[in-house]
Amino acid sequence: MAEMDTSSGGGHKKGPGVKKGKKLSTRIDLTPMVDLGFLLITFFMYTTTMSKPKTMEINMPNTEKIDPQDQTKIKESTAMTVLLSKNHRIYYYEGLANDPNTPPDLKVTTFKAKDGIRDAIIAKKQKVAQLQQSGALGPKDQATILIKPDSNSTYDDLVNILDEMSINDIRVYAIVDITDVDQSFIHDTENANGNQ
Repeated sequence: MAEMDTSSGGGHKKGPGVKKGKKLSTRIDLTPMVDLGFLLITFFMYTTTMSKPKTMEINMPNTEKIDPQDQTKIKESTAMTVLLSKNHRIYYYEGLANDPNTPPDLKVTTFKAKDGIRDAIIAKKQKVAQLQQSGALGPKDQATILIKPDSNSTYDDLVNILDEMSINDIRVYAIVDITDVDQSFIHDTENANGNQ
């Protein structure tokens, strides 16, 4: 609040009957302004929401031992195996490739927008949907993706492939240890193509 200070200045006469006006100084009290500032600061502190951390939910496997007869078997027609390798390369094939003597039709791609892994996943989902419509698969059968990162793949590639599962609405997928058979498939394909 503003106050008028009337204590300073005196009345000196310059002449007969002429009075000089008193000097008035103003003083502004800033105490209410400081109170208002702190009130606003505390108000905004209480009303703001803190940013939530952005994380990805990963369902970890159960640690209990399960009887092999009780485990759900993956059907060869619904399965697709994705092998993450070095230099952001992705090898994939349809099925499980249980027989090491008959190598699968191994294809190579990356995370590119056209003809990348996303297109392969979409194509697999469409094949499973067609098999369901034809009656070859039951209504509960879904496209199943097995993700097998190699020891020389990057963490970034694993996060990207998990993002692809979320983007393409793949509900059944698993991160599995890569087998020696799968590694031999990768090495044979790289040697055949001259990629190291």
